[in-house]
Amino acid sequence: MTRIVTRPRDLAALRSTGEFRWFTPVLERLTSLRGDPDPLVARFLDPSLPVLIGRAPGRLDVMGGIADYSGSLVLELPLAVATFAVLQPHDSPSISVLSLRERGTSFATLDLHELARAATHPGSDQTSVQSATTEDDGDPWIRYVAGVVGACLSRAGKDVSRAAAGVRLLILSWVPEGKGVSSSAALEVAVMGTVAAHLGLELTGQEVARTCQWVENHVVGAPCGIMDQLTSALGERDRLLRIRCQPDQLEDTLEVPADYRFFGIDSGVRHAVTGADYSTVRCAAFMGYRIIAEAAGLPVRLEEERAIVEDGRWGGYLANLTPDELGEFEDLLPHRLRGYDFLARYGGHTDTATRVDPEREYPVRAATLHPVLENERVAAFAQLVPSLSSVDKAALSMGELMYGSHASYGACGLGSEATDRLVELVRDAGPTRGLFGAKITGGGSGGTVAVLARSDAEEAVRDIAARHAAETGQRVELFSESGPGLRIGKFYTLSGSG
Repeated sequence: MTRIVTRPRDLAALRSTGEFRWFTPVLERLTSLRGDPDPLVARFLDPSLPVLIGRAPGRLDVMGGIADYSGSLVLELPLAVATFAVLQPHDSPSISVLSLRERGTSFATLDLHELARAATHPGSDQTSVQSATTEDDGDPWIRYVAGVVGACLSRAGKDVSRAAAGVRLLILSWVPEGKGVSSSAALEVAVMGTVAAHLGLELTGQEVARTCQWVENHVVGAPCGIMDQLTSALGERDRLLRIRCQPDQLEDTLEVPADYRFFGIDSGVRHAVTGADYSTVRCAAFMGYRIIAEAAGLPVRLEEERAIVEDGRWGGYLANLTPDELGEFEDLLPHRLRGYDFLARYGGHTDTATRVDPEREYPVRAATLHPVLENERVAAFAQLVPSLSSVDKAALSMGELMYGSHASYGACGLGSEATDRLVELVRDAGPTRGLFGAKITGGGSGGTVAVLARSDAEEAVRDIAARHAAETGQRVELFSESGPGLRIGKFYTLSGSG
């Protein structure tokens, strides 16, 4: 699946493929902006000029989740909710960025040439990218935008002069933040796709995803895997994107049978992969791999605190161990290990996105077991998807695999009372109400719970969401529809009429 995803489609092409409907919400919003009481919002876009609009969805992590950074197989479903980046050229050598999101209005100005220098240098980081921001309201969202715009300018190379006139970039999003449905990847992919299309860059979905992950790891400082960006760039409606995260091998997608659906119920507890829990568990998994590599006699050399393992046995991925192989080393893995003690004995691990904190204690055994066993669960789950409608008990077996995944998150320290309660409510309702399994998603520690259900069980899912809202006092959101991955449209008016 190496298709180009940054070619814009005109109105006729979008209508002929039935994809115009996915742009309807943003076109309606653009039409209404001229009447906004805030002059900045009302006058930001010129109604006499055409616009490029990139649409990138959030995702529901059905199986795999945090095992992605260890090379596991994962199954991801793109959601109908999406983030849009709307681009118009302007005469200033800068990028004016206006974001209208649920948290309010944010505005920043980015210097084109400073971005090209700062965001693409191998040693660039959050500070160097922020130096290209001449106005910043302190909201970290601008780092996502600055990082991917800088990467696009670097790819444009000598042709960057085409962008010297600068652009206006308006961000509109229907992907809720902090709900575990990958709002950050949707933002990155929408902006990168739109800016790349403006610069005439023809990029594959993998190229877009890898660049966006690099930005999130090294510019934003969030140690995420790549599954979110791949799903936002390449997802297909009502099909599970099957990704072997080594680092981004795409396998055949799996169609979800029409009589079954995956729902997402927001727990009301905010989640972020920038949080300490996610980073700690990720770091602990790489510490476990380092311990196993040493015990297995794999050649290791150290470059400062980075370990380089010559791994001809498992290819450098923890998820490639079989459960039996893991059993050979399990007793060597401490349940908890202080960073200082690990560094004193092993010197460092192989992860490029986390560092071992000498003062922190890490859940090494649970974090190491999880990706190996999760990889097995995901493989078994994927085999059952095609037989959901034809084989008795397939849904029951898939549900048990989801419950197993949820329990493993908890063992790592990435559970939460709210998501545990939602999973408990799904299990109590059970198959008699059309519900077969549920699990925490993405980086854990709150966010959204994925539910496997019959298609006619939406009422049962809504009942659980309503009960959870009543118990917690939280506003609970339900995700019930799927949509396509990155799409870019070219429109000659803000209403999309030409």
